[in-house]
Amino acid sequence: MSPTLFRVKGYRFYFLSNEESRIHIHIECADGEAKFWIEPIIALAACYKLNPIQLNEIQKIVENHKNEIIKEWKNYFGKC
Repeated sequence: MSPTLFRVKGYRFYFLSNEESRIHIHIECADGEAKFWIEPIIALAACYKLNPIQLNEIQKIVENHKNEIIKEWKNYFGKC
């Protein structure tokens, strides 16, 4: 199961169930996909077929939604 948190500018931001415990977000679009760590700092963890312009745009979106992502992560995975 991969719950979608939100969609922005053609990007889908979502979690993957039963993955690692470090807070992160997956992103996909028609061109490719990426994964960003949220803590301790927002950082690119992996990418596939996305260019630097797209990655910069995604990172800014993640930064703008950081608190929402952390809140939803804790709600979804039941972390305190």
